[in-house]
Amino acid sequence: MRHRLGYKKLNRTSEHRKALIKNMLNNLIKYEQIVTTLPKAKVLKPQADKIITLGKKKNLQNTKRLVSKLQDKTNANKVIKTLSKRYEKRSGGYTRIVKAGFRYGDNAPLAVIEFVDRDVEAKRKFKKKKSPDKPAKTEEKKSASA
Repeated sequence: MRHRLGYKKLNRTSEHRKALIKNMLNNLIKYEQIVTTLPKAKVLKPQADKIITLGKKKNLQNTKRLVSKLQDKTNANKVIKTLSKRYEKRSGGYTRIVKAGFRYGDNAPLAVIEFVDRDVEAKRKFKKKKSPDKPAKTEEKKSASA
């Protein structure tokens, strides 16, 4: 019998699963907190911890491995420069999973995965700002058609 061997496949092909994990890792590093389903968060947690451990050992090979794994130089730099310094004294357990109820549409269990001692301002840096130009343009189109 094969009980508890292997890994979670998440009902995806191997390429889709790799892309999903890479994108979720990039978003977790960028925003330091993301909301996803519980099974995806459980798959992501060990991957994120390994990325931080790679960033803590500073040499060229690990930097190249980080860039290869994340496919994003800005996130790799963030891991090396900020996250590795933040967790220098911590020997593991860089992320936490908090259960967040169930999704409205399909009742899937949701979870928040975040870095321990995260920067709360990291999420606000990348929010899109509403531009006041858009309502003016739609009014111009309405007046032109009338």
